[in-house]
Formats: sequence, structure tokens, C-alpha cells
Amino acid sequence: MYKLDRFEILAQRPAPIRLGYFIFALLLLWLPLAAPIYLLVRDANLASILTIVLLYGDFIFLLRLWGKKVYQQPHILWHYGLQFTRRNGVELLCGLALGLVNILILFGIEGALGWLRWQQPTIFILKIILEGFFVGLGVGFAEELLFRGWLLNELERDYSPTWALWIDAVTFAALHFIKPLEAIIHTLPQFPALVLLGLTQVWGKRWRRGRLGLPIGLHGGLVWGYYIINVGGLIQYSGQVPDWVTGVNNNPLQGVMGVMFMAVLALWMQKQSLKVPR
Repeated sequence: MYKLDRFEILAQRPAPIRLGYFIFALLLLWLPLAAPIYLLVRDANLASILTIVLLYGDFIFLLRLWGKKVYQQPHILWHYGLQFTRRNGVELLCGLALGLVNILILFGIEGALGWLRWQQPTIFILKIILEGFFVGLGVGFAEELLFRGWLLNELERDYSPTWALWIDAVTFAALHFIKPLEAIIHTLPQFPALVLLGLTQVWGKRWRRGRLGLPIGLHGGLVWGYYIINVGGLIQYSGQVPDWVTGVNNNPLQGVMGVMFMAVLALWMQKQSLKVPR
């Protein structure tokens, strides 16, 4: 009689247990390498950057090993939707444009209503545009491969599409609050918008038949647009309306307008995903 090996047994365990094993293995890989960096690098910001890059490198390495050993899928990144094809590349560019345009429309409407004033950039604008592009693309790639690639796939193996959608979106939002209690309370108003963004990204992936190009691009475009405006110092709020309308702490995701825009984007993306044949 054929006997299952430990990896095949792991593949049949419930999703929470599989996720726990994966996270434990990731920490075993990362901590022995990260600890010396924290001990030897005096610059706290540099140490943080190095350890995060190292963590994500270990994450991708473990994903490939996980796919090969646990699911017998040597090309697991392709299965997650990270496909280096022309179509996926075009969808990524479309997502970038969609995210950037949505940010510009949001701030444009607020400017037209007199809630903010546009001003000259405080830093060379081309530098900010290029920096924002790479920051947005990096954040989009990292978070979408994690949440709409690995995590969503693990959830969809065990749960219905609806349950997987909501667990993924709420987890995505909740994990942005791994910070001190004071900071959690300070930024809590952005939770609904983050859940909406998580829903939007899952629907976007389903619309594009499992490819990650559009979600990566859309996420990156939203970050890119906000980076240009915020870091470039392009706006000054007029104070005509409370900050809970435009965004607490000048963060549009913490305001009614930002939540409304994310809701409209989410509903539109849901409508597109429903057009895909099941």
C-alpha cells in the first residue's frame, strides 16, 4: 500500500495548519540571518530595510520549495499568477494607470470643491515621480504576491470563493496594524478602506483569470500617486471640512472621500469579475 510522505500529509491538512507551518519555516530561515544584522548595523533604518529585503527573499525561496515539495508544483509562482508574459505585462501597466488616475481624480475633486489647494512641489518633481514609481511597484509586487498569490491560493484550496475573498481581504487589512497600540488607534480609521482594497484586488485577479499583473499594477499605481502628492508636497488642505472627510493625518484612506472612492472602485472591479465565465 502506498504510504504518504510528510509533505503530502501536510498538503491535506487544514489551511490554518498549513499557514502556520509555512510561517514557522519562514521564521526559522529568516531569524538566524536577521539577528546579526540588527546586532551589527547601527543605523536602525538601514537595518530595517536589510532585514525586510532578506525576509522577502526567504519568502520567495520558501514559496518555490513549498510548491515543489508540498503540492508537487515546481512552477508555483506561475500558478499564483506571477506570469512573465506580454498579457500580464500589459495588465500591469493598465493597473498602474488605473491606480494613478484614481488618486488624481480623488484629489482633483477635493481641489475643485475648495477642500485643498495645489502648490508648487517642495522637491524636484521628476525625482519624486521616479522614486514613487519604484516604491509603488515594489510595494505592489510584494503585497500582491503575499496576499493575492500565496495566501489567497491557500485559502481557495479549502474554502469557497466567497469565504476565501473575505478572509483574504480582512487579513490583508488587519496585518497592516502590526504596530504599537497607540499607532493602531491613530490609524484605525483606514481599516474599512484597506478591506475594500483587499476585495478589489481579489476581484481584479479573478477578472484577469488568476493573473497578478492587474492587482500589482493597481496597488502600485495607488501608492505611486499618493507618493507623488504627499512626498512632493503638492497640496495643502484648506480646513473647510473636517479631516475625517478628506483624511485623518492627511491620509485619504482615513477619510470618507477615500473610503467612497475605494468602494466605487471595488464595486466596479466586482462587476468586471462577474463577467468572467465560471
